[in-house]
Amino acid sequence: METPETLRYTDDHEWVRLEAGRATIGITDFAQSALGDVVYVGLPDVGTVVERGATLGEVESTKSVSEVYAPLAGTVVEVNSELSSVPERLNADPYGLGWICVIEVAASEDGADLLDAARYRELTQS
Repeated sequence: METPETLRYTDDHEWVRLEAGRATIGITDFAQSALGDVVYVGLPDVGTVVERGATLGEVESTKSVSEVYAPLAGTVVEVNSELSSVPERLNADPYGLGWICVIEVAASEDGADLLDAARYRELTQS
C-alpha cells in the first residue's frame, strides 16, 4: 500500500494535503483497496461548512457504501466533479486524480493531531 510521506492521515482512512490554509482531501490507498471497485462518489456541495468528523461525502463500491469524514473543520471551496462520471479514479489514483474536495480550513485548525505516514502505516498494519 502506498502512503506518501508528504500527506497527513486520519484513522478513518482519509488523507489530507495542507497548503496555504487549504486542505485537499481524499481516501487512502488502503481504503480504496478495502472497498474494491468504486462505482459512485457522493460529493459535498461547494460552500458547505463542515465540522471536523462530520460526513463530507460517500463512496459506494461493489462491496459496500462508506462515508467520507471531514478531517478538519472548514468550508468546501472545490470538488472533484470528474468523480461523478469517472468514480474509478479513486481506485486508480487515490492520491492524485482521485482527490475528493478542497476545504478552506477554519482558523482554529492546524492539522497537528492528524497522523503522519509512519503512524498511519502502523494503524493499517495492526
